[in-house]
Formats: sequence, C-alpha cells, structure tokens
Amino acid sequence: MGVNPKDLKKAMKRLGMEIEEVKAESVTINETDGSKIIVEDPQVMIIKAKNQPTMLYIIGEPKKIEPLNENKQESQISEEDIKLVMEQANVDKETARKALIESNGDIAEAILKLKSS
Repeated sequence: MGVNPKDLKKAMKRLGMEIEEVKAESVTINETDGSKIIVEDPQVMIIKAKNQPTMLYIIGEPKKIEPLNENKQESQISEEDIKLVMEQANVDKETARKALIESNGDIAEAILKLKSS
C-alpha cells in the first residue's frame, strides 16, 4: 500500500510545506555497526517546511544485512579450496586465500578473478 504522491503533495502545500518526489532504484542506510538497511524500489520524498529541518521520507520494505565477520568467513574456507585455487590460477597460498574471501568462498569466481587479472 503506497502513498499517492499527488494527494500528499496537495495536502502538504496547504500546510505550507514543499514536497519533492525522488525517483530511486534503492536506498541504502549504513549503520554504525557495519550492517546495512536496504529498501528496493522505494518511494522517496523530500519535504521542506519553513523554519524546520528538511525531512526525508522513505517508503518501502526494508531488508537488514548484517556485517560479515571476516574471521568467521576465513575459518569457513578449507585448505582443499585454497589448494584448488592455487593450482588452477597458478598463484601462491595467500593470494588464493584472499581471492576466496573476496568471492565469499566461491571457488569458480575466485579462479576466474585471478585468471583475468
């Protein structure tokens, strides 16, 4: 259930407020703990009123993404995976490990990234 921007704009104008609709594909809020709140296909409005701070309204369904714990992620990468990436991409152990971390443990992606660089 969305807000009709035209009706809202008329009501706000009667109250001495100016409303501007922003066409956005997504809105991302980066929290101080490293997690993110993402709203896909939101309705975004900027509302200005005399002697008031500018207000930003985001209407949509938020998704929260928790920060990756790099130590946990590193411990999930097996020695077998590292050896396979080392052999296939012809790189040293540390380079293979870093590529696996950057690709979230996806072996094929890690190999392709290393071969293309």
